[in-house]
Amino acid sequence: MENKYIDYLSKFSEHLFQNAKITQSYSRKYIGILFEINGFKYFAPLSSFKPKHKRLSETIDFIKIGDMAVINLNNMFPVSDGIYSLKNPKTEKNLQYQTLLNNEIRIIRKKQELIINNAKSVYNHKLTNDSKSKLSQRCNDFKLLEIKCKEYSDLRKK
Repeated sequence: MENKYIDYLSKFSEHLFQNAKITQSYSRKYIGILFEINGFKYFAPLSSFKPKHKRLSETIDFIKIGDMAVINLNNMFPVSDGIYSLKNPKTEKNLQYQTLLNNEIRIIRKKQELIINNAKSVYNHKLTNDSKSKLSQRCNDFKLLEIKCKEYSDLRKK
């Protein structure tokens, strides 16, 4: 994921995480799933599995990828071509990380229909409820981010 794009979008969303904090020596890798909603490509990032996730049940916006990762669909955001690149696990030099990526991909493929259907439901819920529900309050403002995604893409073309 292009760092400049994340920096740009994060001004408009508290749910987007910078690629690296000033104190970090490494950049955050954006690994996740791509799908289409409302004519936009959307990216739902994976988050590392934490001990608290064992206790949590899956919900419409929270999907477990085994005990390796989770997808918080409330954090999904629109992307346009050229802003992201696809990661091929075979090119990963760290064999442990390569295995992790392959295992995550296998589970995501099994859950792909659920993930996409839930993503569309979360998106529609946010649009119809704005900030009236707990779910919509924790979601990105998808319509605003779509506008900003288009603006960013237009700026890149100049």
